[in-house]
Amino acid sequence: PALVHGGPFANIAHGCNSVMATRAALSLADIVVTEAGFAFDLGGEKFLDLKCRMSGLFPHAVVLVVTARALRFHGGDQPGLASIEKGFANVARHIRSIKSFGLTPIISLNVFAQDTEEELALVEKLVRAEGVKVSRNEGYLKGGSGSEGIASLVMEALQQPAPKPQFTYPDDAPFEEKVRAIARTIYGAKDIELSADAKKDLARLTSWGLGGLPVCMAKTHLSFSDDPSKQGAPEGFTVTVRNVRASAGAGFLLALTGEILTMPGLPKVPAAYNLDLTEAGEVTGVQ
Repeated sequence: PALVHGGPFANIAHGCNSVMATRAALSLADIVVTEAGFAFDLGGEKFLDLKCRMSGLFPHAVVLVVTARALRFHGGDQPGLASIEKGFANVARHIRSIKSFGLTPIISLNVFAQDTEEELALVEKLVRAEGVKVSRNEGYLKGGSGSEGIASLVMEALQQPAPKPQFTYPDDAPFEEKVRAIARTIYGAKDIELSADAKKDLARLTSWGLGGLPVCMAKTHLSFSDDPSKQGAPEGFTVTVRNVRASAGAGFLLALTGEILTMPGLPKVPAAYNLDLTEAGEVTGVQ
């Protein structure tokens, strides 16, 4: 069974479903799987630092999904194994981020028809070198039976005592220190910078009594940095906060970085361009 309640994008909001949906699911099942979208640096961090902090819930296990294709992209997107090995720096940073919460991730290596045995074996080798368990997830190719390996690792993790909740920053830290902790611990940034507008926003929100709320980062999902062109695991960068807004109902401050837009846009070529109707009245272009 699936319970869906709320679907905010993690690059501009908290990226996970509502506390109400999770509590409802926990009352109906022994095991609840919930998604925190747009990679761990966005959805995962917010699930833990925002949702878990506010709800008192904390996960027993974290599954980090990786693919050979994504690693190749983060490593320069060239044929061969070199790009995958270079791109693994991105996964390694996610693993360290997850461990900063006192959690040890389980890696789900999603397998697709175009992946080669050499590529998959390399990813497994690199993951195990980080002291983390990994299983190939062939659900896309074999259905449910292809996911039994990753399911078994999750079941093993659930037999262990629940980890003690840990967060990236304390509740009473100033806004700038909260943002700096996220940027350094989760993104690998050197530091942060607040624009003049962001400082004015923060002063106004603080005067309204909202300055002590937790922080939700609005950041590109294409990079650890606030620059979408920086793939892999960039170093030495500064995250610039250009505006600060209050999501008073949700209970957090929204820190806008880079050129992020809070209204999601269409892709460069919207799917509607491929839709058509034949003379027989059949719709084409729907995938």
